[in-house]
Amino acid sequence: MKYIKQLLCFVLLFWVTMPAMAEGEKEELNISHIVMEHIKDSYEWHVTDIGQKSIVIHLPVIVHSSTGWHVFCSSSFAEEPDASGYRMGPANLAIATQGDNEGKVVELVEGKEVRPFDISITKTVATMFISVIVLLLCILLPARWYRKHKASDKAPGGFTGFIEMLVMYVVDEIIKPGVGKGYEKYCPYLLTCFFFIFTCNIMGLIPFPPGGGNITGNIAITFFLALCTFVIVQFSGNKHYWKDIFWPDVPKALKVFPLIPAIEFVGIFTKPFALMIRLFANIMAGHAIAISLVCIIFLVAAKSTGVFLGMSAVSILMSVFMSTLEVLVCFIQAMVFTMLSSIFIGLATAEHEPAHE
Repeated sequence: MKYIKQLLCFVLLFWVTMPAMAEGEKEELNISHIVMEHIKDSYEWHVTDIGQKSIVIHLPVIVHSSTGWHVFCSSSFAEEPDASGYRMGPANLAIATQGDNEGKVVELVEGKEVRPFDISITKTVATMFISVIVLLLCILLPARWYRKHKASDKAPGGFTGFIEMLVMYVVDEIIKPGVGKGYEKYCPYLLTCFFFIFTCNIMGLIPFPPGGGNITGNIAITFFLALCTFVIVQFSGNKHYWKDIFWPDVPKALKVFPLIPAIEFVGIFTKPFALMIRLFANIMAGHAIAISLVCIIFLVAAKSTGVFLGMSAVSILMSVFMSTLEVLVCFIQAMVFTMLSSIFIGLATAEHEPAHE
């Protein structure tokens, strides 16, 4: 898969730069634009360019503005921005190409930008739906095998056996040690977190539809996952958990002057914040580095033959290495998020033993 990804990235970037090279243009390759085009969310799913023609999958736009609900295809927006920097669409709606709302749908009211209530099916949302369908198939197909067999039957092989092995690994090596006693009731949520993140990460490595979406590299997604863990931890916390926060076992002076309780209270929010940033930053950085390494080839294309061949070889080797590393990172980041969520739940539900004299 990693080799296919590299080949498609090379072809994609060649198509992007081919028109300018053919016309003798001297503009440098805009790496930041290419990287951000891959990372950021959008109302269109850009597949590739063939010459001067772009292959784009247009997605549904669903917004509520001052004139009511509007549902239409993103192809209704103009392909090029006007003099004011807006890709105009129906009902005074437009996609801003600059400013604070760059890349977002805005309503133009008396020359001012107003963000409507936006529940559009963007590239990230569409990819997430596809990832969820893939995840359901990966889980329901083995579940179907188990419904037709008894526990005493021979262990399954193939894909069903692989899923069973992965589930048992997550439960026995991550969830059970992290949560401790009573881990069973948290298994559905934690297994869902692991497999959802892992599936989304793997789908993000595929550089063409139905993959290519930067799902877990979108901070809104990681924020929601961290928020779910935060809510579960707080509602699962026992009296010992809350006592350690507001009345910890420290000298009374530190309780009267609530330095330690204040630190513990802030820790309630820093833990899910760390979950959110860690997953978001690692996945986004991996995608950005992989694309940037490929761009090196095109940056040195106008240099001497020796420099071009030498840097191209380095770029290809580093790109293959990064693609291989990203496959490992997909698993590690899913495992780390699940492991930390398990530990946070375990700390909130643990029964404290009385101190021995």
